[in-house]
Amino acid sequence: MTDFKKLPTSGPFRLENATVPSCLLGQEGGLAPYAVTVDGAVLSDRTDVPHIDMGGAMVLPCFIDMHTHLDKGHIWPRNPNPDGSFMGALETVGADREANWSADDVRTRMDFALRCAYAHGTRAIRTHIDSIAPQDAISWPVFAELRAQWAGRIDLQASSLAGIDRADMQGDYARTADIVAEHGGVLGLVTYPVEGLRDRLRGLFRLAIDRGLELDFHADETGDPSVGTLRTIAETVLEMGFERPVTVGHCCSLAVQPEGEAFETLDLVAKAGLNIVSLPMCNMYLQDRTPARTPRWRGITLVHEMKARGINVSFASDNTRDPFYAYGDLDMMEVLREATRIAHLDHSDPDWINAFLANPARACGFDAPSLAPGAPADLVITRARNWTELFARPQSDRIVLRAGRAIDRTLPDYAELDHLMRTP
Repeated sequence: MTDFKKLPTSGPFRLENATVPSCLLGQEGGLAPYAVTVDGAVLSDRTDVPHIDMGGAMVLPCFIDMHTHLDKGHIWPRNPNPDGSFMGALETVGADREANWSADDVRTRMDFALRCAYAHGTRAIRTHIDSIAPQDAISWPVFAELRAQWAGRIDLQASSLAGIDRADMQGDYARTADIVAEHGGVLGLVTYPVEGLRDRLRGLFRLAIDRGLELDFHADETGDPSVGTLRTIAETVLEMGFERPVTVGHCCSLAVQPEGEAFETLDLVAKAGLNIVSLPMCNMYLQDRTPARTPRWRGITLVHEMKARGINVSFASDNTRDPFYAYGDLDMMEVLREATRIAHLDHSDPDWINAFLANPARACGFDAPSLAPGAPADLVITRARNWTELFARPQSDRIVLRAGRAIDRTLPDYAELDHLMRTP
C-alpha cells in the first residue's frame, strides 16, 4: 500500500493501480482498476509524469451534498431538542431563530459548517434557508456573501424554506420569492396535510413560473401512513406542465403506507420526473421516536423502489448539530457509509455511489463529477481498496485534492462557536 505521507501535495503525477467504481467510467460492474493523472488543476491522460503505485487504493470525485441546513447548524449547545422528537425540533429551532439569528450569528455558523464540509471533500452544496419574514431578509444576503467568498471551493445553492400553512402566496411569500429570484435561488416549502393544499401548491408553482425558479420541497417527514403530499406534488407538476426541476426530500411516510398505494405514488413521481433526496441519518434520529419504546422502522423512504422506476434518487446530510439532528459534520463519506447500512445499498445495484455524485449533480444542475481527462482534479483519495474497507472505517486519513493540490483537512474547533452559545 502507498505511504500516504509520501504522496505529492500537487501535480503533475499519475496515480497508477487505483480503484474506482466502474459506473464512474461508464462501465458495468462494481470496482475497476484505473489510472488517474493529476495535471495541474485538471485530470489528463498524460503518462510522462511521476507514477505512484496506489496499491489498489480507492479514488473518488469530490462529493455533492444537495440537502443541508447551514443556517440551523451547530445551535445544539444553546438550544438542544428536549426529547428528540420532530415537534421538539420544530419548537426549539423556532425559539432559537427568534432569539438569536442575527446576520452575524448565521454567517459565523454557516462558515464553520462550510469549512467542515470542505475538509471532508465536498465541492457543492444546496442549503435550505428558513425564509419566513423577517428572517428571509437577514439570511439570504448572508448566503450571498458566503457564496461569493467560497466560490472556487464549494459551489453553493440555496432554497427557501417555510411551512406551507405559513406561506401567503399573495403576500409575504411572494416577497420571499422575489428575494429568492434576486439571489438566484430555488423556491421551496415544507408540505403536510392542510386545508386547501392543492390550491396552495398551485400558488407556489405560479410564483415559481413567474420568476423562472426551480422548486425544492420537504414532504411527508412522518411515520403517519395517511400523510401523502408527495402524490399531490407530483399531480400538480403534471397538471400545470411545470418543466423546471422539482426536488422532494424525506418522503418518509411512503415506507409505512400499503404497498399498492405507495407504488401508485411512485409511478406518478416517475411520470412527473421528480428528483428525490433521502436523508437517512436525520430520519433515523427523528422518526418513530417514542419514549421508552424501541423504534420499529428506519425512517427512510423507498429508495430501491424509486431507483427501479428510473427516479433520480440521491442521499444527503440534512441537519448538523441542531435540534433536528444532534450529530453529523457535513461529511458525505459518513452519509455514504450510513446510507449503505441503513438502506441496504450493499448486495444491490453496484452503482449506488452515483446517489452521492452524479444524481445530486443532475438534480441541482451542478457540474457532474467525473474522473475523465479534462475534469477538475477534485478528488477524495482513501486507503480503502474495496467497499468493505471503505465502509468499515471513517476514512479519517483521506486525502482531498482540490484543483490538483492537497488541502489542509484540519477541522475547525467547536470552541470557535462558544461565544454564540452563551445565551441569557
